[in-house]
Amino acid sequence: MALGNHSTITEFLLLGLSTNPQVQTLLFVLFLNIYLLTILGNLMMLLVIRADSHLHTPMYFFLSHLSFLDLCLSSVTVPRMLRDLLSEIKTISVRSCLAQSFFVFITAGTEGFVLSVMAYDRYAAICHPLHYGQMMRKELCMQLVLGSWGLGLSNALINILLATNMDFCESHIISHYSCEVPSLFPLSCSDISTNLIVLFCSTLLHGFGTFFPIISSYACIVFTILRISSTSGRKKAFSTCSSHLTTVIFFYCSAFLRYLMPTSGSPRELIFSVQYSVITPMLNPLIYSLKNKEVKTAVRTLGTYLPCSR
Repeated sequence: MALGNHSTITEFLLLGLSTNPQVQTLLFVLFLNIYLLTILGNLMMLLVIRADSHLHTPMYFFLSHLSFLDLCLSSVTVPRMLRDLLSEIKTISVRSCLAQSFFVFITAGTEGFVLSVMAYDRYAAICHPLHYGQMMRKELCMQLVLGSWGLGLSNALINILLATNMDFCESHIISHYSCEVPSLFPLSCSDISTNLIVLFCSTLLHGFGTFFPIISSYACIVFTILRISSTSGRKKAFSTCSSHLTTVIFFYCSAFLRYLMPTSGSPRELIFSVQYSVITPMLNPLIYSLKNKEVKTAVRTLGTYLPCSR
């Protein structure tokens, strides 16, 4: 219930990662390079997958959507962070803050579902190679991607629509570099019990709903790999899913901890946010290009083709 006789807050102040001007300059250079690497790396993945017909498979179809989501997730937070690092005024309107929270929610949430779908794709490829074409037909792949976006959108709408009903007064300082729903709760002077319950339940449902298929898929994959007699066969089977498994660990260990832990403005919250929204989008193209022979071959082929086309 909103408090009486208060002035309504119309904008927030983002404290960012540091208040030291010298540190802010160093952070600007660091995150500018990270963002440029993120843009170049994910655009390269999209271009390579599009250009090479050998990569027109379900696995790379999902990977292209993962790269697009990484581009979006990074672009939602990093440009604003870079601007604030060079600016003395680090304010953001309430509407802009809620809009940023919405896009963080939908991109990160959809990425979780896409990673879950990619785990099922690896399960079908390794555990049922003879039926892979039937299990991962084009129509189903498209439906899985659309379903991931739909579930991510619904999760974002539920939480953000509830957040729009919150009243903000007195305190307007966010101990963060971007707007995320958990960071808004301490600033509200209205009853947020429903918001907390919905965020907690939706995060748990989203987490278990995406992580359980990943765990069960990899359990079946491990049992299948262990039944392969040759060492080379085991290595080949494991190499096809090692990149995805690395991406899952990076993303899940930070994103869900960020949304499940109580908001206190601690450095851990900033670390978790930077990990899933800034670092992981940069690392994903490197993980898939360095660990995947098909991608490395496609990159080399594209590199030799581009100079000839000038």
